[in-house]
Amino acid sequence: MMKQGPQIAPVAALIGDPARANILAALMDGRALAAGELAETAGVTRQTASEHLSKLLAGGLLAVERQGRHRYYRLSGSDIADLIESLFSAAQRTGAVRVRTGPREPLLRQARICYDHLAGAAGVRMAHSLTSRDFVSLGLDGVTEKGRAFLNGLGMDVTALGKARRPLCRPCLDWSERRHHLGGALGAAILHMMRQKKWLVRGEGRILEFTSIGERQFSDVFPAGPLGNSAA
Repeated sequence: MMKQGPQIAPVAALIGDPARANILAALMDGRALAAGELAETAGVTRQTASEHLSKLLAGGLLAVERQGRHRYYRLSGSDIADLIESLFSAAQRTGAVRVRTGPREPLLRQARICYDHLAGAAGVRMAHSLTSRDFVSLGLDGVTEKGRAFLNGLGMDVTALGKARRPLCRPCLDWSERRHHLGGALGAAILHMMRQKKWLVRGEGRILEFTSIGERQFSDVFPAGPLGNSAA
């Protein structure tokens, strides 16, 4: 049988190690973290974490930023974040879940950051609101004319976003909702807008929490039933 396409085994092997998987998951909030922080997250010594980080860097899954003597690690791109989110979803579907969930679990399911865009029940609701009103077509990676007018009204420069290197409206399968939320350049721009307007504040880790004003604004701009409703 003829083998086609890039080799996936080396990437899968890198992610397959539990410590490295924990490191990658910790970077899903879009921030760059130091080796010591990642060692604690992975539950390994700093020396072991350094070895894992070297492998992830060599494999192209991570990038490093230097500030003086310090080195900070982040995911190398949004495509790596999409891959990790897809693996979360596969793990959830196949039953590879934690037996005991922590107190953060409901908050993560409600609203969280997925690299640079909104995920969780709120993210799925937003995507459903945009697609059901024919503002956005996730499958075709496009914004309709009335969607462009709507988004421009929110302060989005859709034309500029469309010129970005990354897809404009990328569907991202939400691991907790098992439906798509909105990724891509537009998803990132909308989350940036919401955070600038103080609709959302960062909680612990990947958690995003709506302010009282933000919850009302979100409901007005993205009407789709109660905020926790995941119908999409």
